[in-house]
Amino acid sequence: MKMKMKMKENNPKNRSAYNNERGSDIEAVLHRDPAARTKIEVILAYPGLHALWMHRIAYFLWHHGSKLLARLISNAARRLTGIEIHPAAKIGQRLFIDHGMGVVIGETAEIGDDVTLYHGVTLGGTSLERKKRHPTIGDRVTIGAGAKILGDISIGSDSRIGANAVVVKNVPPNSVVVGIPGQIVHRHIPHTASDEPDLHHERIPDVLGQRVHELTARVAALEEVIANMKSGCEDKRQAGDVYS
Repeated sequence: MKMKMKMKENNPKNRSAYNNERGSDIEAVLHRDPAARTKIEVILAYPGLHALWMHRIAYFLWHHGSKLLARLISNAARRLTGIEIHPAAKIGQRLFIDHGMGVVIGETAEIGDDVTLYHGVTLGGTSLERKKRHPTIGDRVTIGAGAKILGDISIGSDSRIGANAVVVKNVPPNSVVVGIPGQIVHRHIPHTASDEPDLHHERIPDVLGQRVHELTARVAALEEVIANMKSGCEDKRQAGDVYS
């Protein structure tokens, strides 16, 4: 078994794939963070990248019978970066964790490709049972600072979760979610894989304000109808007085 694992690690194809994966991680940071200037700066000074690379080691160990060592590496990554990722969490390609402090990714969480997380994001569980209890995040999703996504729910691809939103139900693809609990707003212009990453998590639709405005307009319309009805009744009453 050890010989097979060693041969697998020494396979040039595996080394090439691993190097390509690390290169795409660095390029993802340079593409999505205007503050990133050089590759060496990204490699040395980005804790989100360090946490991701340490998670990949922990994930490999977790699935090859070294669960305790995997947990120790995960714990070391948390101490070094402030980012806690369970070794069993499934993470796709080119994840970018910006700043990263306080990010928590639970055991059964699944994250697609080209996802962006900001600091304080929680992908948390809501059950004590040993089953799928953490969220599944689609491709090209942006999750704003402080957002909490809880339970075995799915966030559709190309969606954006606003800062500090609390999401507890499934979100369809190409949606924007804001508020507590999260209110879903469908995009008027869909985001696609060929578009630039949607990092505008500060663009939060005022769902509550819109609902209040709609209710105010309806109340005004009803008041106008009632006033017209009162006026009509008054005219009929006066007409009746004349004929009597």
